[in-house]
Amino acid sequence: MLIKEVETIKSIKPLTPQQQRIDTLKQQVKRSQEAVKAERQRQQVAKAQQQLQKAGAVKP
Repeated sequence: MLIKEVETIKSIKPLTPQQQRIDTLKQQVKRSQEAVKAERQRQQVAKAQQQLQKAGAVKP
C-alpha cells in the first residue's frame, strides 16, 4: 500500500443502535428484493418448461 492510500482511508466509527437497526432493515430489504426476483425467475422458467412439455405432447 502506498502512503497516500493509507491517508485516504477514513476511520469507520461504530454505529449507534438506531443506525444499526436501520442498516439491518436496509439489508433485509435488499435480501427480500433479491428473493422476489429469484422467485419470479424460477416461476418463469417453470412456466416455460410446462409450455414446452405441452407443445411436445400435442404433436402426434
